[in-house]
Amino acid sequence: MTTDASISNRLAGLRPDREELLIAAMVVNSEVLLLGVYWLVSSSELTSLLAVRYWVYPFVWINVGLWAIFKTVPASADDRDRWLAGVIAVGYFAVLAYFGGLVGPASSAAGRSLRLTVLALPPGWAPTLIYNGGVLSAALFPFKLVGYVALAYLVYATVLDAAGSAVTGVLGLLSCVSCTWPVLASLATGVLGSGSAIAGAVYSQSYGLSTLVFVVTVGLLYWRPFGR
Repeated sequence: MTTDASISNRLAGLRPDREELLIAAMVVNSEVLLLGVYWLVSSSELTSLLAVRYWVYPFVWINVGLWAIFKTVPASADDRDRWLAGVIAVGYFAVLAYFGGLVGPASSAAGRSLRLTVLALPPGWAPTLIYNGGVLSAALFPFKLVGYVALAYLVYATVLDAAGSAVTGVLGLLSCVSCTWPVLASLATGVLGSGSAIAGAVYSQSYGLSTLVFVVTVGLLYWRPFGR
């Protein structure tokens, strides 16, 4: 009975009210307007209707990520548990940032550089801060930054809810899959050959699959059916 009531309460919390629907409509309209302005002022061209999805994917990450952050309220816990959850979340973000390509080892061939890319990429992909130093390099794509912060915050809440649960580790692996699809596609291209139809299919769908896995992972971490 308690479980049924808890599930009903959580489902009720997922239903947006009028204010949330209005905010969502304003956000989506603003994003569409921003993409329209970018299409007019940039030299970028869309070769097909399917290419539009690469302009949309970043906003899926950003919108879902911000929604999860604002809707998630971590459980109350003592200082020790909060510190432990915080350390795990920061480490988790670092792993995602590395394997997702936000940060990595510096390229000696490129030399030291720092630049901000604005119109070379669509909104969500840009504005991107690109840095190459003596030790580290970084390409801070906004949608990945927001998405990985959201996942790390949800992991923080998850650890507080289910410390020591094996489910947390499983979901962590699932999230890593979402940021390594491009890596897997590159490996497939190298193994199967750049002209391989299979390699091309994997690469062309990598961001779509990454987006799908990201949304599913956010949903599972937000729902946390194994929580207290």
